[in-house]
Amino acid sequence: GCKKPSDCTVSRLLSVVESELRAGRDKGDPTEKQLQVVLEDATLWQRFREVTNEMIVTKNGRRMFPVLKISVSGLDPNAMYSFLLDFAPTDSHRWKYVNGEWVPAGKPEPPNHSCVYIHPDSPNFGAHWMKAAISFSKVKLTNKLNGSGQIMLNSLHKYEPQVHIVRVGGPHRMVMNCSFPETQFIAVTAYQNEEITALKIKYNPFAKAFLDAKERNHPKDAPETVSEGQHMTYSHLGGWLISNPDTMCASGSSNYQYTGPLPLPAPHTPHGCERYSALRGHRAAPYPPSYVQRNHSPT
Repeated sequence: GCKKPSDCTVSRLLSVVESELRAGRDKGDPTEKQLQVVLEDATLWQRFREVTNEMIVTKNGRRMFPVLKISVSGLDPNAMYSFLLDFAPTDSHRWKYVNGEWVPAGKPEPPNHSCVYIHPDSPNFGAHWMKAAISFSKVKLTNKLNGSGQIMLNSLHKYEPQVHIVRVGGPHRMVMNCSFPETQFIAVTAYQNEEITALKIKYNPFAKAFLDAKERNHPKDAPETVSEGQHMTYSHLGGWLISNPDTMCASGSSNYQYTGPLPLPAPHTPHGCERYSALRGHRAAPYPPSYVQRNHSPT
């Protein structure tokens, strides 16, 4: 038994932590040879991809839907890792929506400043990352360089999210770079394809709330009830991840601003995961009024 109540409390808390991490350790591999990354909700992503997914970008930033989630196994349970996210252009042109389909529309915009998003749980033990799905629900996409640590994308350009796993706490090294073709999307300031509008409403409760608010002539967008969560800065990462620490995104965010793709030592594979050894004409509103009037009825 415990000598005093405080000992019992501490013991109980530690046992909860231990049992929570045990599931992560069971999926571990100190050699990292069995490292695997799986996209969660792949079927949902594929439904959006079949009609060319669109993601809203706004001045103040908009969260993604579907939310990017991955499950990882095969990390060293006792090693420390950071998980990073950036967005790579999938082609060399801009797009436009004409007669019900997306078609190429000339040269792309010049590359702009973007950000690398560092998952707020970073850095953390492999056991932590493996115990449950890793969600990038707090990522926000913007079309303005506002210094608030959001991901800046060019509207009418197609992107593919990339997840980078970095082992930290020793010689920093990129462990793996993963991307999934199902997650490709075109950045837009308003949804162009009504099929995408319908899918967003069907599967995203916040989109449904947005339309209900519009029908009540509510002037504001639906509130985002998900907490912003913690914002951390890892200034000590600047030396190995970004050549110039001064380009870090402002406002104490979890992101790092950079002027091009991450300096990876090997070419990025179009899809799937790649290992690395060492690293030193838009509408004014997202949902058109015509769609609200014809296709949506409150429940």
